[in-house]
Amino acid sequence: MNFDYNHVVIMGLNQRDSIWKLLNDYNVNSLKRRRQAEIDAFFEPFERAQRIRFNNWQNGIELLDGAEWRNGDIVIPGGGGPVISSPLDQFFIDPLFGLDMGNFYLSFTNESLFMAVTVVLVLSLFGVVTKKGGGKLVPNAWQSLVELIYDFVLNLVNEQIGGNVKQKFFPCILVTFTFSLFCNLQGMIPFSFTVTSHFLITLALSFSIFIGITIVGFQRHGLHFFSFLLPAGVPLPLAPFLVLLELISYCFRALSLGIRLFANMMAGHSLVKILSGFAWTMLFLNNIFYFIGDLGPLFIVLALTGLELGVAILQAYVFTILICIYLNDAINLH
Repeated sequence: MNFDYNHVVIMGLNQRDSIWKLLNDYNVNSLKRRRQAEIDAFFEPFERAQRIRFNNWQNGIELLDGAEWRNGDIVIPGGGGPVISSPLDQFFIDPLFGLDMGNFYLSFTNESLFMAVTVVLVLSLFGVVTKKGGGKLVPNAWQSLVELIYDFVLNLVNEQIGGNVKQKFFPCILVTFTFSLFCNLQGMIPFSFTVTSHFLITLALSFSIFIGITIVGFQRHGLHFFSFLLPAGVPLPLAPFLVLLELISYCFRALSLGIRLFANMMAGHSLVKILSGFAWTMLFLNNIFYFIGDLGPLFIVLALTGLELGVAILQAYVFTILICIYLNDAINLH
């Protein structure tokens, strides 16, 4: 990278703002190049009064020493002090490797990695239990877990979907519930990634299922499926208004289905991150009163972690039961 030695970074900025300003001024737009290794390589030519190790900015609060970074007229002041990262940094999508194809950039990100891990875990769990034609007469812990998930989803389908054709939709609903459940629970593991905290993932999942449900409705009822938009007994003058209202409501089902899962997972993990950072800061203030006062936030973090674990399971259940309700509406037109 070529440096403009006539460029001077504003001295009043703190370390992080100065670095980001310099990176943006030199058009370092690739997210991949903004990571730790690239930042170290970028500042390698600088003369440093002391060797400063910049850790990943996603790791919370870091205390930096007062050294300066210099290269000609380019100055990044030191000064020390905390660099506070946002609780939303845990949702940052980091490209692991990619393929540059002209105007297209195909990348395999940490989100892709954890989705692949989720699929492998689910397939491995069901594969181990069902190998050699079935499970054992006396089930072990893993077989009991699979049977619990299977029976739970089967009862859900039987309760929410009427008619004789509901069983052929059971495999799809089982896969959806298992995938969303494992993605939610995987996000509770420290240093992992919450796949369902990203709106594009939940939106892609909800819209694909919604389109499939709509296709099922047209295959089963043809154009009579549109009667779903007009309730029985509606006066004729109100029919156009109610049809438009029902159509908007029907289309927003997919949007609300994705937003609900995304918002709950993102809000819960952000709250845990904020309270954990507060408790960790209080713990290291080297004051006995702060240490005693830290027990309160610490217990709150533990309780909130347990609550978030329950939310992860509950949101997978809500996501699945709404799919069953929408599918029942498409099959039975009510």
